Amino acid sequence: MAVDPNHSDIQRFVQEDPGGPVVMLNLVRFKQDGRASYEAYANAVMPFLLKAGGQPLYAGDGSTALVAEPGQTWDAVLLVRYPSRAAFLKMVADPEYQRISHLRTEALHEAVLQATTPWATSPES
Repeated sequence: MAVDPNHSDIQRFVQEDPGGPVVMLNLVRFKQDGRASYEAYANAVMPFLLKAGGQPLYAGDGSTALVAEPGQTWDAVLLVRYPSRAAFLKMVADPEYQRISHLRTEALHEAVLQATTPWATSPES
């Protein structure tokens, strides 16, 4: 199961950059007993997020799925806004960030980390 981006994922992320701010969608499934490690990661990542100009917009537990196939539910959903894709990449490349990133990897069974682009009618546009 995918948890961390690989080199080709990052290349595509850079190549498809439309410019401007980006809201990253995070969907996560915890390993058994992984929630505590993810909470430690969430606390440790905050200074890096703020330094990058990021802003947490929403974080919450997954709940009842009204429309989903079996296995498509998520343990948690997070939305984080960054001033640019470059700001996000600079954050995750920071050697100090790299020292804590293992907490995320160790916590997760599966994840989706997806850049979003606002629609013209969106308040973010």
